[in-house]
Amino acid sequence: MPRACVIVLDAVGAGELPDAAEYGDEGSDTLGNVAKAVGGLDLPNLEALGLGNVERLEGCPPQPGAPAVAGRLVERSKGKDTTTGHWELMGIVTPVAMPTYPHGFPFDVIEQFAHKTGRGVLGNKAASGTEIIQELGEEHQETGKWIVYTSADSVLQVAAHEETIPLDELYAACATAREILRGPHAVGRVIARPFVGEPGAYTRTPNRHDWSLEPPRPNFLSLVRDAGATVHGVGKIHDIFAGQDVDESHPTKSNTEGINVTEELLQTLDEGVVFVNLVETDMLWGHRNDPENFHRCLQAFDRRLPDLLDALRDGDLLVLTSDHGCDPTTPSTDHSREHALLLAYVHGRNAGGRIHEGEFADVGATVNAWLRGRMPPRGVPGRPIVEP
Repeated sequence: MPRACVIVLDAVGAGELPDAAEYGDEGSDTLGNVAKAVGGLDLPNLEALGLGNVERLEGCPPQPGAPAVAGRLVERSKGKDTTTGHWELMGIVTPVAMPTYPHGFPFDVIEQFAHKTGRGVLGNKAASGTEIIQELGEEHQETGKWIVYTSADSVLQVAAHEETIPLDELYAACATAREILRGPHAVGRVIARPFVGEPGAYTRTPNRHDWSLEPPRPNFLSLVRDAGATVHGVGKIHDIFAGQDVDESHPTKSNTEGINVTEELLQTLDEGVVFVNLVETDMLWGHRNDPENFHRCLQAFDRRLPDLLDALRDGDLLVLTSDHGCDPTTPSTDHSREHALLLAYVHGRNAGGRIHEGEFADVGATVNAWLRGRMPPRGVPGRPIVEP
């Protein structure tokens, strides 16, 4: 039976898109600028696969005979966040940007949220998640009020100390917010951001949870399921797709756990697609403008790449890609409007250094073709990168 694995290296963008200036992201190049900042990438396994064929990267020269098809993918959707990026990888274009709230959410939204959850609200502004818990964490613990904030993305985030408000109550409050945020206020995601610690030294925990909008159908996940394939979501894939068209969810709390789960699935499954999000490049280092640890995070994945390749069987498809950028070398701590990287490898085949210049949806189109899904209807974009 055919098998496919898509691994999204979250926020590992591959250079500004043509419209990056419209988003304030001119000059962003997450991979390229990290390479320069650290004096050259040290990613020998990704280099051998063909990473240097994606774009010019200091320390990672191109490989003319690389086994993987390499390239950069253009995003059609309006936006630069996790939801729009992952959705478009599976053929769902967001032609109108989801709403953002740089000056905080309107009074009627916050009033409904406070009334329905029975707690007041602190913050209600655009802020760094790590900074706002230091700013408001002590007052939150004294008053029991939620810390509500947003970012440049279409997102409402709710932070609460795990010893002040139980996780179950935080999750229930986020589910309530998701119900409120419909229609004109239909943000892409509501995110629970629990934290622990003492005033001045608060830290976020791995118990984050996301509530996304439901993606439209048909898309490439629904098409492969219609063909009888099983979809396994690793990491936050289940959350990003609101549980829709994900048969088995494998939530994880770290990249290491995500890689371990992916390896185990590849060793044991006989069919279907494993769809993986590895979030630490984004969550821990991109938003914190830390290129050195961003590089170390990529190195940790690079060290485990041989394990994943060894778990493949002849004829398996492996796609490495990304959903947006988050250039840690620019002044902004927000996502950046960039190409997605592409490395598409078929076990037992050598691509001979072939380059593919396409769009995000080519990833889903390739998986659909590989798993013998039916032809997508008109309006679902993408073309296969490799043929079965």
